[in-house]
Amino acid sequence: MTQRLFTKNFVLLILGQLTSLFGNFILKLALSMYVLEVTGSAAIFAGILSIAAIPTIVLSPLGGILADRADRRNIMVALDGLTGMSVLCAALLLSERNALTVISVLLVVLSVLGAFETPTVQACIPTMLQGDNIMKGNAVVNQAASLSYLMAPMIGGVLYALFGLKPVMYASVVCFFITALFECFIKLSYQHLESQGEILSIVKQDFLSSMQYISKEQSSIAKMLFLTAFSRFFVMGITIVGLPFIVRTVLGLNARYYGAAESSLAVAVIIGSVAAGLLAEKMKIHRLAVLLASMGVFLIPAGIVFLCPADSIIKYAVILVSFCGMQIVISMFSIFAVSLIQQSTPNHLIGKVMAYTSTVTLCVQPIGQIVYGFLFDRFRNMIYLCLIPTGGIVCAVGMSAMGFFRKFEKEQQSS
Repeated sequence: MTQRLFTKNFVLLILGQLTSLFGNFILKLALSMYVLEVTGSAAIFAGILSIAAIPTIVLSPLGGILADRADRRNIMVALDGLTGMSVLCAALLLSERNALTVISVLLVVLSVLGAFETPTVQACIPTMLQGDNIMKGNAVVNQAASLSYLMAPMIGGVLYALFGLKPVMYASVVCFFITALFECFIKLSYQHLESQGEILSIVKQDFLSSMQYISKEQSSIAKMLFLTAFSRFFVMGITIVGLPFIVRTVLGLNARYYGAAESSLAVAVIIGSVAAGLLAEKMKIHRLAVLLASMGVFLIPAGIVFLCPADSIIKYAVILVSFCGMQIVISMFSIFAVSLIQQSTPNHLIGKVMAYTSTVTLCVQPIGQIVYGFLFDRFRNMIYLCLIPTGGIVCAVGMSAMGFFRKFEKEQQSS
């Protein structure tokens, strides 16, 4: 008997993710607008965000350990409840005199809570679903995140313009409490793991056992993590830093063009998520190498167009198509890669392994942004020197990974 995808548990999880992510997006949007208005400096807010991201990177492995040792439903309810209470307290304490301090502390608190929530949510999916439904489930979660991201700037911007910061914060509080309410009705099986020794020894033991599993027992997971990190380094560096720089600075187009490009990328993520869900049963593991290589293929035309005597609008159109194609592919690749890691990991280790996935991604993305920030500044008059070589490197690595994916496919079939 084939398991249904949209079970009661999974529907409740998706509804919770929609409200939680929407609350997060409108909150971050309103906070960024407020800080920019007060300070007039994008660098200050970027610095606050960078500092606030540190707890997530450092504490994610602990979040994975907690996700494997405690009731995951209760963890999610508690974390979303605490998130709502944190934002509510910040809104009540906020004033013109202490605004930056309160916002900084709030972002750090949200970062700490996020370190525990992300691996828990990712660990819930293989508990709720089985087989190909895991990939379909990850695709639906990705679609929910993209829809929230698509709606939040428009709705959050209107709310902020009409009512200011505090009402937006109160709206996000409602979103977090609604999420916690949805999660109260989720029912997950829970097996208590026997613990011996003090907390520090348990943490050390869990950390070592999960690292041994990844490095020795299932080394394919470590290689998959590397390839995921590799793709994120190049793609996110070029997209987050390169797109606004090319559109606004190199091509000299106004903010409407950049806004249209950002919206198009969000739609591309949704398209990639839908495609991943539809191809979940048909996609062969070895074809992930083709997906990885095609990210590079999409980048090459974006570089070539800067070697041609074309006007800014034509260059913009080519870049938009190339970047959207790349975004569709990276969305599909990420969903399949994460799903394979989930399917290959036993339930008592899934939280820790997913925490490592989040940590690696979080560490790699800012490095990619820094590297490409330097490269785009250095070669602003020769943008093709950033795009074409990157496309060639990604394409070459993708094709060279074909052997690894074929081996991984055989291991999955024999297990």
